[in-house]
Amino acid sequence: MPEGHTLHRLAGVHDELFAGTEVQVASPQGRFATSASLLDGTVLERAEAHGKHLFHHYGPDRIVHVHLGLYGTFSESELPVTEPRGQVRMRIVGKTHWTDLRGPTACELLTGDEVEAVRARLGPDPLRSDADPERAWSKISRSRTSIAALLLDQKVLAGVGNVYRAEVLFRHGIQPYTPGRALAREQWDLIWADLVELMADGVRVGRIDTVRPEHMPEVTGRAPRQDRHGGEVYVYRRAAMPCLLCGTPIAMADLSGRKLYWCPTCQPE
Repeated sequence: MPEGHTLHRLAGVHDELFAGTEVQVASPQGRFATSASLLDGTVLERAEAHGKHLFHHYGPDRIVHVHLGLYGTFSESELPVTEPRGQVRMRIVGKTHWTDLRGPTACELLTGDEVEAVRARLGPDPLRSDADPERAWSKISRSRTSIAALLLDQKVLAGVGNVYRAEVLFRHGIQPYTPGRALAREQWDLIWADLVELMADGVRVGRIDTVRPEHMPEVTGRAPRQDRHGGEVYVYRRAAMPCLLCGTPIAMADLSGRKLYWCPTCQPE
């Protein structure tokens, strides 16, 4: 599932390509056809993201809400348009580019109040300027749930996924099963600040890199990471491989339906 930086990156791309201009909106697949007909020929005012949710604003009560889920993707291309390939839920055509949305969990037209209801269910997003980390801390500091599970709870913190969860805990030497209420305030402040920086970098470069400069392949002499997800990481998808810092085999377990990765030595109980 795409993490929050991907949605913010998409919002920026759609702002650049389509915002402020009249667009054509269609649903070749048909599942979004009624709503698309209401938007076709109108101006896309702006695009924004909150966590893993994308919002296209056409007016105060005409806002398209997209959640990509596990399989959703946008593909952007320069004009001219071509015939739809596959199940295209929504197509947007602007003056110079067009984009197709396929396979989202949600693609729906909402009112302003309905969008606020969606956002009210989400925790603060480290990539938003209006984010209040105190909201997340108030839940974490009172919870018996592990910090690893809390970081993936979108009601606690919006936009953090499995990669950032594993990597930020490693970077600060925090044992993933530590209960939220056992986390020190100073640790939370460091986690939040690190997520703000790491995720903003993810928006800029379009991939997740969490390895500090002194541990990069060109410094240590190790081979670069070979993985379809790209990016240099410490523990994510490195189960049984040696820790980049201490050599201990990376551990893996299932937690809340997702794979959890950590170093037993660098992140002791």
